[in-house]
Amino acid sequence: MKIVSKSSTNAMLALALTTGAAVSSAQASAADATWITTWTASPQPVWGADFLFPTNIPATLRDQTVRQVARVSLGGKRVRIVLSNAYGKQPLVVGKATIALSAANGDGAFINDSLRTTTFGGHETATILPGASLISDPVALAVPALRQVTVSVYLPENTPVTTFHWDGRQTGWIVAGDQTTVATPPASGPKAESTTARALLSGVLVEAPSTTQTIAVIGDSITDGATASLDKDSRWPDFLAARLAPYGVGVVNAGISGARLLSDGMGVNALARIDRDVLAQPGVKSVVVMLGINDISWPGTAFAPTSALPTFDALTAGYRQLIAQAHDRGIRVIGATLTPFEGALPGTPLDNYYQPEKDALRQRVNAWIRHGGAFDAVIDFDAALRDATHPSRMNTRFDSGDHLHPGDEGNRAMAETVNLEALLPGIGLTHSARR
Repeated sequence: MKIVSKSSTNAMLALALTTGAAVSSAQASAADATWITTWTASPQPVWGADFLFPTNIPATLRDQTVRQVARVSLGGKRVRIVLSNAYGKQPLVVGKATIALSAANGDGAFINDSLRTTTFGGHETATILPGASLISDPVALAVPALRQVTVSVYLPENTPVTTFHWDGRQTGWIVAGDQTTVATPPASGPKAESTTARALLSGVLVEAPSTTQTIAVIGDSITDGATASLDKDSRWPDFLAARLAPYGVGVVNAGISGARLLSDGMGVNALARIDRDVLAQPGVKSVVVMLGINDISWPGTAFAPTSALPTFDALTAGYRQLIAQAHDRGIRVIGATLTPFEGALPGTPLDNYYQPEKDALRQRVNAWIRHGGAFDAVIDFDAALRDATHPSRMNTRFDSGDHLHPGDEGNRAMAETVNLEALLPGIGLTHSARR
């Protein structure tokens, strides 16, 4: 019979307790983590050649790599990417996809040691079904908050581009062959072309503590960053993300240039996309709604020459429906007033975008947003950006020059106008607890 000493028994007991504690700690850590959306580019259907603006992307891709750069809001130790075929009519084959930390020079190069291959159900190749999205497996890559990542996707087969995000405000590249693991700038590769439109990539997720919260913004070109400096992450939600990152709060930009509340435009109407672009995004606790200026101003322009102005009642009913859908998910809704636009888009085919009767409707809608009591809180962007001596015009300090979209300083002013407590009551207490 084997005799075990008391000291050996104690040692084994201690080892078992230590191992059990380590397993329990790991399980607790896993249970305390969740996946949250830290960046998005809302999918749009690609329009035809007869539309006012070019798509800025090829109609078809084959044996090519699409490389894109995205700045996350919150970071994490693991990351996942989301690819979209939302408006596709046929399956799309992904040959390979990689993610890495972007190099500092902003030319599409990445830090070689950070390169990771993404898999989908354990495989490097995958198929995105028509109308569907594809989420990668978790990737062990530590991404700091407010850091740019580079995502490269290789498309080996004939791939019609039917889903995209038109106004990325970030240079991307399309290069010949499988360039997913090549760290050098894509512009130096064969048959390379640059574009500011995004294809396939619609989201980035990070693993974060289960208490992490995200703010979503659903809007139009002002939110999408139409006149923000290219490659500078200077949209107003970018500046807001920088304010919120120290609090452990992320920002999801669901802006689409040309978006409308009630009607399809350069993307489907807000009521048709809010579930996908906002409510279904993991971690979202509040949403800022800044929509309506295109509903008011498109009628009578080259965009919608025979359309009539929407009624005030139709617009407010649309807002109420957005609010109801968000509240059903337990999400707080903040209304944002519509900014001044007198003299908008001079010298363009849209120079009749502004009309006095349109501005009267805008001001009536703004009064309702401020005082109607439908929203949980209000951000008064109109008051923040307007010229004090000429309220129907934007302050020249904030104007990009087209009298419709704010420039970088206007975007910064918008972000600084936001009351963080209005977004997430108690956010200061949360910050203190984190410290």
